[in-house]
Amino acid sequence: MALKFTLEDKLEAVNGYLQGIKSYTTLAQEFDTSTSVIMNWVKQYELHGIEAFNKSYTSYSVEYKLDVLRYMNDNGTSPNETAVIFNIPDPSTIRKWRRVYEKEGIDGLQSRKKGRPSMKKENKEIYTTKRICRGITRRNRSFTYGECLPKKVECLSSKQGKITKQDKAQVVYELRNEFPVKSLIKLAEIPRSTYYYWVKQLGRPDKDAELKSVVKEIYDEHQGCYGYRRIRDELANREYKVNHKKVQRIMKELGLKSLVRIKKYRSYKGKVGKIAPNILERNFKAEKPNEKWVTDITEFKLFGEKLYLSPILDLYNGEIIT
Repeated sequence: MALKFTLEDKLEAVNGYLQGIKSYTTLAQEFDTSTSVIMNWVKQYELHGIEAFNKSYTSYSVEYKLDVLRYMNDNGTSPNETAVIFNIPDPSTIRKWRRVYEKEGIDGLQSRKKGRPSMKKENKEIYTTKRICRGITRRNRSFTYGECLPKKVECLSSKQGKITKQDKAQVVYELRNEFPVKSLIKLAEIPRSTYYYWVKQLGRPDKDAELKSVVKEIYDEHQGCYGYRRIRDELANREYKVNHKKVQRIMKELGLKSLVRIKKYRSYKGKVGKIAPNILERNFKAEKPNEKWVTDITEFKLFGEKLYLSPILDLYNGEIIT
């Protein structure tokens, strides 16, 4: 059974937190409730002041409930955050609206009023709310295929790293049974003629299937070290007369790239220049200031630029001189 808190209880909890005296957890234990409830009180007070707690019982209209659900859906806010923004005392009210709307639709959001309202007013209200409901459904559907199309295109083009019109046309073709083709073409930003051209190509057999298999075989035999020129030469040895540009295009379609060996960096070049005399001879203790100074140079990169740091340190007390 939910506990009912008075105005004084809520103000006491809010003031205790805002003054830095108690935490959410401590207040939740004192008032025998959850930390989320205390957190909502604080946020409501910060946004609406004491009026957030003086609100009496309100009968919300269907349009208002739809506005709240639409705001939560469009902005991705939680029921707790939405309750704070719309100054609704209990976030569970919004959860109930969402649950009823998903189960019963627009009829579930209508208030159960005593008596029988006039038929004219009832029809007008139902018509208005259904129109709003259709708008929300269209936006949700648009959001769904607006999110689905780029993901499928990205997965399809992950091998060659570039999204082509053929990739987009293929994804539109795959989603044609779930969403309107006209909307998908508009979202994919490809001409209608281009889409239907690639649809015709999808049904035809690949004339380069054998050549692609041989190119992949040569590439694997040489462990990815062959580029399109050397693969073209190897194809010529196997009696395949193919232009180097076609080999390059096939490798691009298959996502094949020649691997370049990384040369190891070797910084040591032997003895260069003069070697400074070893004056300290590993005696790093000084009897007085400014007797022994040491330094070293450190190289590092910052914003794509090489920088050098050379601090001078006094061995007497470890002070950085400059």
